[in-house]
Amino acid sequence: MSFRIERNKNDRDAIGNYQHRIFQGKRLVANYWHDFRGDGHGIEFVNGKKEGCPGSMTSFLTGGGPKPLELTEKAINYLNERTD
Repeated sequence: MSFRIERNKNDRDAIGNYQHRIFQGKRLVANYWHDFRGDGHGIEFVNGKKEGCPGSMTSFLTGGGPKPLELTEKAINYLNERTD
């Protein structure tokens, strides 16, 4: 099943990190965040497990601005390894 990412309605948290939700089909599987520069990022799965993500935000996401956000192949592989 494919994954998709959406920005949260509250785009940024209290310290300025951008917030996103990751879905597998229609099911929410994780919440993802990254800082303004994209060098800090992490993920919290719906089961409560928190992890740092490999690489930088640009190795996990593409798009932004006028382009739609999409998960990279590396991100999809990462998610496939950690979800059922």
